[in-house]
This record gives sequence, structure tokens and C-alpha cells, in this order.
Amino acid sequence: MAESGFFDKVYQVASLIPYGRVTSYGAIAKYLGAAGSARMVGWAMNASGKHPDVPAHRVVNRKGLLTGKHHFSGTNLMQQLLENEGIEVIENQIQNFDSLFWDPMKELSE
Repeated sequence: MAESGFFDKVYQVASLIPYGRVTSYGAIAKYLGAAGSARMVGWAMNASGKHPDVPAHRVVNRKGLLTGKHHFSGTNLMQQLLENEGIEVIENQIQNFDSLFWDPMKELSE
């Protein structure tokens, strides 16, 4: 699969993450049948600036850490966007991560 084709699929999944919920790079990769490609999902999120409809701020690492925050303009934009959706973030860590986690394998299964 070409990188841009993979990125487009990542953007399609990410655009379905509901307001006030979060998922992980690995969960998106697993849903796309590329379980070992969490880092590539991260690269897609880093390049998502051309796709303003993709809520990249809702994609975090598997522990709920805002590891991609330095790719957002401003010092705290990723955290501010999450907090605007009612998600509590303390020291770059999403609070109540398990209850906010959106798993595309469960949510998008037929």
C-alpha cells in the first residue's frame, strides 16, 4: 500500500473519532490491518495539517500521553483542543483515558 493511500485511510478513520473521545495510533493501525504501524499512523497525524477536518488532537499514544503535541502550533494547542471537548489533561496525560478511549475495532465493526 502506498504511503499516501495509507495516510488517506488513517484520515478516514480519525475523522470518525467522536467529539470528546480519543484513540491511539496503534488502535488505528490495528483497525487498518497494519498492527505494527503505529508510528506510521503518527506520521500521518503529523502530516494532517492539509486536512483540517481530521481531528488529529484526538489521537494519542497507547497510554493516553500527548506525544504528538509538539506538532501543533503554539505551546499547548493539542491540550487546549482536548480540554475544549471536556477532556481533562494533567501533565500531558489524558485523565480517565480508559473511559474516553474510542476503539475503531469495536466502534466500526459491522
